[in-house]
Amino acid sequence: MDAETGTDARGVAGERGQLLNVAYRLLGSLTEAEDAVQEAYARWYGLAPARRAAVQAPGAWLTTVTARVCLDVLGSARARRERYVGTWLPEPLPGAPDAADPAARIVLDESVSMAFLVVLEAMTPAERVAFVLHDVFRYPFAEIAGVLGRSAAACRRLASSGRRRLGAARSAGPVPLADRAAVVRHVKEAWESRDIPALVGLLDPAAVMTADGGGLAGAALHPVEGAAGIARHMVAIADRAPGLSLRLCDVNGLPGLAASQGGVVRTVAAFELDAGRVARIWVIRNPEKLGPWVRGAEE
Repeated sequence: MDAETGTDARGVAGERGQLLNVAYRLLGSLTEAEDAVQEAYARWYGLAPARRAAVQAPGAWLTTVTARVCLDVLGSARARRERYVGTWLPEPLPGAPDAADPAARIVLDESVSMAFLVVLEAMTPAERVAFVLHDVFRYPFAEIAGVLGRSAAACRRLASSGRRRLGAARSAGPVPLADRAAVVRHVKEAWESRDIPALVGLLDPAAVMTADGGGLAGAALHPVEGAAGIARHMVAIADRAPGLSLRLCDVNGLPGLAASQGGVVRTVAAFELDAGRVARIWVIRNPEKLGPWVRGAEE
């Protein structure tokens, strides 16, 4: 007889949303996050009933296992991404996904903005785990030590190092949401009208555009730098894509753009602003990273 009651089982299943939130921030990939959470549950149900019954805090146990699985994935991901075609970018999430979609369980806040996730990618796996678990989810270093197999003091140093990386990468200051939306709307309008001077005026002179096609969709293999270069590149893309339709949307909780052809989302763009101008553009074209967007468009 299984020692886990129906109420206990529902309680454990109720941890899934929190686990997915942790795993997505650790991995930057919804697909890999779902796999990590599934693996944690597989290990939970693989325990003997008596061992499960002895776990006083199943949610904490599942979080620890999920974080350990993510740590292993992060270690192997570095080698995989060295072979990746072009630049690897995090998977973008729609701002208002369907409730039945797994992405709906991701809480959209600053810690899932594209700018934040890109900085997390620059951290070592141990830094990322320590920083995300402590600074985002407020787990104590004593518990993080159990995940990383290091002392609490060492975990504190790792989180501090991650914090410094984030601080060094931040823009001059926060931009109000309404101002962000207005700038992105103007970018959309200038892009649609092929207005290069207008695009240059909206971009920071030192702006950088980074694209991710993963070898599965056409994308610049190297970052495009400078306002003029980016503006010309954007217009060239529009000229090569007849029937391209742009719409304003939320990308990981902030104003962005989605581009569709034939009713299918082909590209998602996220923006980072600095002093009222676009400083960074992240363009995700790899179709394997656009699943939630395609499903949303079909419904």
